[in-house]
Amino acid sequence: MAVKRALLSVSNKEGIVSLAKQLVELGVEIISTGGTKKTLEEAGVPVIGISDVTGFPEILDGRVKTLHPMIHGGLLAIRDNERHQSELREHHITPIDLVVVNLYPFQQTIAKSDVTFAEAIENIDIGGPTMLRAAAKNHQYVTVVVDPADYDTVVQELKEHGDVSAETKLKLAAKVFRHTAAYDAMIAEYLTNKTGEEYPESLTITFEKKQALRYGENPHQTAAFYKKPLGASFSIAQAMQLHGKELSYNNINDANAALQIVKEFTEPAAVAVKHMNPCGVGTGATIYEAFTKAYEADPTSIFGGIIALNREVDKETAEKMHEIFLEIVIAPSFSKEALDILTQKKNIRLLTVDFTAPNTKEKLLVSVQGGLLVQETDTHTLDDAEIKVVTKREPTEQEWEALRFAWKVVKHVKSNAIVLAKDGMTIGVGAGQMNRVGAAKIAIEQAGEKAKGAVLASDAFFPMDDTVEAAAKAGITAIIQPGGSIRDADSIKKADEYGIAMVFTGIRHFKH
Repeated sequence: MAVKRALLSVSNKEGIVSLAKQLVELGVEIISTGGTKKTLEEAGVPVIGISDVTGFPEILDGRVKTLHPMIHGGLLAIRDNERHQSELREHHITPIDLVVVNLYPFQQTIAKSDVTFAEAIENIDIGGPTMLRAAAKNHQYVTVVVDPADYDTVVQELKEHGDVSAETKLKLAAKVFRHTAAYDAMIAEYLTNKTGEEYPESLTITFEKKQALRYGENPHQTAAFYKKPLGASFSIAQAMQLHGKELSYNNINDANAALQIVKEFTEPAAVAVKHMNPCGVGTGATIYEAFTKAYEADPTSIFGGIIALNREVDKETAEKMHEIFLEIVIAPSFSKEALDILTQKKNIRLLTVDFTAPNTKEKLLVSVQGGLLVQETDTHTLDDAEIKVVTKREPTEQEWEALRFAWKVVKHVKSNAIVLAKDGMTIGVGAGQMNRVGAAKIAIEQAGEKAKGAVLASDAFFPMDDTVEAAAKAGITAIIQPGGSIRDADSIKKADEYGIAMVFTGIRHFKH
């Protein structure tokens, strides 16, 4: 056996007794610390205490126990370096061949709602990461394990070959450095948040793998889905899938977009998304009415769409959904009758999300070639705006209601963005166009005769009055836009010519 001595010191005791017993059967000597030592002794595993190895007691309430040359000399010595071996003999240091360590539960500690700062600090592990890093650095000679999922692999190789392969040692060492990097990143984020520093001089972030994906945006691109360790509960990353095949890369992107829109509404609301843009949004007295409006907004584009609803899916709504092909339905819950209906289609994905969870603000991260863009999420609403009616005519109550609705939607549409709305539903969406009047023409064409008496929302100002002209000819009666163009006066004049009420918000909602 190449492995003669192992150091076991774990916070997560899962599988540690079984591992230790198998190591002892293979003739491996076990050394251990504190709680792990007690657990092994109670299970009848022969174990040597760290203090017996170091000749020095654990001190400072256990803060110092493994930080000692008798331990780190045994971890870091290069086995085929004669000078290193001579120094080990001179100082009576026994090499350590296997290290099994996992760390104080910092993440679980700070996740507690009532955690104190002192408690968080005490759960920052010092000795554990130091041992892991030392063993991983010297992985050519030392096997290091941080994840209980790897115990069986190590034992199997020891039983079959008397040692762990170089390939496995390298993989385990790489996992250790990923683990310690993630651990330090969480500590850094926690302490940075405590200081109130929003954009520190360096940014270290960590995510946990949620699932491998079949492919990315296209079948020839590989992809995976990662979630933030302590990310928002109200998110696609925390969704529970009740039915259907695994989510794809595009499904996840679209589902996230649908969730971001539907959370704008407190009344029953339904959102249909295709390619990260809403193709239909509806509100109503019931979730059935809301979904019906979202469907009628664009019955062509909703085919194969992603649906998000902010109320339980009931039997009536499920029957309506069952009539068309949908990729995903996301809701707080599904009634039993609704599940019975929707699960008749084997491929539809049904997801639940906790709509009662607080909508925590998180930074938005966007990858660019060689870098990362970081910004605040756009949570601005009309309640935050300095609204100004700039035309001779003010909106009617009915128009105000439609304008507020359209403004909630337009900020989630790719720029240049125009949204037409009426009676609690979108009737036309112009998204991602290179000029604003082009986006308006697309939305107006989609709306057709429904545009008469509707309102228009624009995510940014009108550089000239052509969008107002197009809106007026379509029969639109009210407009909401940020304002701020050097030619605002032209648009205001044109609106007054046609009797259109126009509102400036002073805030734009570009979405790229």
